[in-house]
Amino acid sequence: MRLSKDIAAFEAEKQRTHDRDVLDMIDTTTADLVATGIAAQALAVGDQSPAFELPDQLGNMVRSTDVMVHGPVVLNFYRGEWCPYCNLELRAHQAKLDRMERLGASFLAISPMLPDNSMALAEKHQLAYPVLSDVGNEVAAAFGLVFTVDSRIQAMYLQRLGNDLPTLNGDDSFTLPLPATYVIDQDGVIIYAYVNADYRLRADPEDVLEVLEDLI
Repeated sequence: MRLSKDIAAFEAEKQRTHDRDVLDMIDTTTADLVATGIAAQALAVGDQSPAFELPDQLGNMVRSTDVMVHGPVVLNFYRGEWCPYCNLELRAHQAKLDRMERLGASFLAISPMLPDNSMALAEKHQLAYPVLSDVGNEVAAAFGLVFTVDSRIQAMYLQRLGNDLPTLNGDDSFTLPLPATYVIDQDGVIIYAYVNADYRLRADPEDVLEVLEDLI
């Protein structure tokens, strides 16, 4: 099953189980973010990927330049373990990891969560790839992905949805990365980019695999 179908199934369930005022506020703030055109400001195909070094869920430092020595890199920015769409996406990529690795690629997931929270997520979903902590969203900012959560929904996140971003991320900025998936070649050039300000829409792993197959 493609990721889009998993997301559609979850979306249908959410419509049945969430309060209407919560759903309306999510729709409104998401549409407002999309209307800013922020996704068009992110790095795109043909751009040079910034080099970075971040800790993984085990506390090991991962350097992007070291990973690229072995082949192309699939880089996935996600919002956090509290986001069900992110969890669906991360599990979908895990299901395709063997195929990715057979094509010579590495997969890295990045969020602003503190390392301990990244480790909990990786263990919960049995993720076999590095889950990196970009505390403060510095790497996400270098990719042009960072935004501040709308003030109208910050309290709803905390009080109604249980999404305690300040605790999970170790700061009270309420900044997040736009969900984004990049394929970066060994020269550090972005050859595939999917960035969408509507967090409910994600790149499908099958599309990423097609890009990697074209590199062979």
